[in-house]
Amino acid sequence: METLNSPNPNPSSTGKMKAIVQDDYGSTDVLRLEDIDKPVLQDNEVRVRVYASSINAGDWHLMRGDPFLIRLMFGGLLRPAIKTLGSDVAGRVEAVGKRVTQFQVGDEVFGDVSECGFGGFAEYVCGPETAWGLKPANASFETAAAVPGAALAALQALRDCGQIQTGQTVLVNGASGGVGLFAVQIAKAFGAEVTGVCSTRKIETVRFPAGEDSPTQGADHVIDYTQTDCTRTGQQYDLVIDAAAYRSVYDFLPILKPEGTYVMVGGSTARLFQAMFLGPWLSKIRHRNVKCLVTKPNQTDLTTIRNLMVDNKITPFIDRRYSLREVPDAIRYVEQRQVQGKVVINI
Repeated sequence: METLNSPNPNPSSTGKMKAIVQDDYGSTDVLRLEDIDKPVLQDNEVRVRVYASSINAGDWHLMRGDPFLIRLMFGGLLRPAIKTLGSDVAGRVEAVGKRVTQFQVGDEVFGDVSECGFGGFAEYVCGPETAWGLKPANASFETAAAVPGAALAALQALRDCGQIQTGQTVLVNGASGGVGLFAVQIAKAFGAEVTGVCSTRKIETVRFPAGEDSPTQGADHVIDYTQTDCTRTGQQYDLVIDAAAYRSVYDFLPILKPEGTYVMVGGSTARLFQAMFLGPWLSKIRHRNVKCLVTKPNQTDLTTIRNLMVDNKITPFIDRRYSLREVPDAIRYVEQRQVQGKVVINI
């Protein structure tokens, strides 16, 4: 039996592990816990003993194969090509391939494995060394696992799509969700004045993501959408990050300053197509920029996120914790769209 802290004499050898698997698209009823072979390590890969993972919206979209576009993107028109979901993970390096130079056995790491086949809802996962970063010493495994995908999406939406600048005004719609809450914190780290939009019961989370005594900053202003329509306040913004994406792009154009930018993060197929195809025309005619985020996991941005964690600029809010066996329950909860921050799986 291989040990977690000792070099593996045969890194490519396999054994058994527990994992959540699926053979068909559908509800959480298609998910089951099984003993399967551990992933075989390639020369450029790191194999990690996973201690924690977290749920993202992409997990239940892939589970259901809905919208249909996701089947085209990841393969498996009739049956899923990806058998084990889970992209955000944190754990300890169990073995390294012979071409790996950045990590060694025993390193505590975190990362987003969505670009290399998913597989985070399992005891072990493999990924190229470029998929990983060293876990911050000030973060637990479950804290680190709650960060990669959502924080990378928030960073790229603000910096790459939104071209955020110090002193700008930023509205985050869906500010209490995984991406939205990180967008609030990262925008504050960039020196922006931030307004978050959420429901009544989530206001305190958006104001104080890590508690009132934490150095992590939350939103300067919060709009309770059950009481006030954020598009009818008379306020205009340099940048709107729409992490909820349940309204038309047209609703947000009046609250953008001239040459301001609207960025859609996620959303239905109809909303995505609206932003993708009408965006260039709206930018030209209305002098507002409309963009649709396509997240690109990469090690450079993961390092940026790590540094923000080390400096206490971002801290995930963990709504609930589940065991590996309870992944179906966790996904059902996320599907209800009532989550604050992130849902973590302890493995």
